[in-house]
Amino acid sequence: MRLSSMGYALRDALRSMWRNKFMSMASMATVAISLTILGFAWLLVVNTQYLTTVMEAELEINVYLKDEITRDQAVQMKSAFAQIPGVAEAVFVPKEEGLKSLEERFGGESELVRVLGDSNPLPDVYRLKTVDAEHVPPAAAAVLGMPGVDDVRYGKGLVEKLLSLTQWLHMFGVIAILAVGLAAVFLIATTIRITVFARRREVAIMKLVGATDWYIRWPFFLEGMIIGLVGALCAVLCIFVVYSQLVKNITMTVNFLPVITDSSVITSLYQTLLLMGASLGALGSAISLHRFLKI
Repeated sequence: MRLSSMGYALRDALRSMWRNKFMSMASMATVAISLTILGFAWLLVVNTQYLTTVMEAELEINVYLKDEITRDQAVQMKSAFAQIPGVAEAVFVPKEEGLKSLEERFGGESELVRVLGDSNPLPDVYRLKTVDAEHVPPAAAAVLGMPGVDDVRYGKGLVEKLLSLTQWLHMFGVIAILAVGLAAVFLIATTIRITVFARRREVAIMKLVGATDWYIRWPFFLEGMIIGLVGALCAVLCIFVVYSQLVKNITMTVNFLPVITDSSVITSLYQTLLLMGASLGALGSAISLHRFLKI
């Protein structure tokens, strides 16, 4: 398309938006609200995944060995644990080190060692790290059935709930994207349809005098893209202000709660929303024009 034709299409799109300014503003507001909801839903899912990743990094299976297991036998069990599917790391913690760690936890003034004397009631322990949280329950079940293992603890119940929550949030995110996208396309298509219907005779005359379909489409495509882009800009501005303040409040009050602050991740979200806004506008225009160009 030539530059002069593109200039005409842009001027025609802006004139059409001005003539239907109330409907255009309503569509922009709808796109802004829809993409704002979608953006916050996306941030919720990403922050939940980030929290899950942090928790997975700290998640471990504690394997308590039986008292009759000798030190040499305990050390040799490391290779057996490492061969279990999903296990990424196996660290042996002898009972002496466990007692020392327990004393440090209670403080230097603790009389724990003096009270226990030469006896150490703690067992030898293996701490297993898995590739991800999904491998924890089956790996723990496999370890529990091995000879020499007295007990296995990994926060049973919490891991399963964490995995269930992650799956639910993934499903929620997909449903939110589809629902919000369809609503935005419908409303933009309605706006463009009203504009095209009001200019149906003009479109018919342009077709009769030899105007190509793309020459007719471009002003409406640009109108839809501008509506979607302006709505997306409003959504990005709203998300930027609210999320920045939210992160600031969380950092000041509950700084132990991990939240996404990586600028590249946030910028990627803003770029995606702007692209979605323009794409939804173009898609809405295409749906509306399909009928009226069949002359």
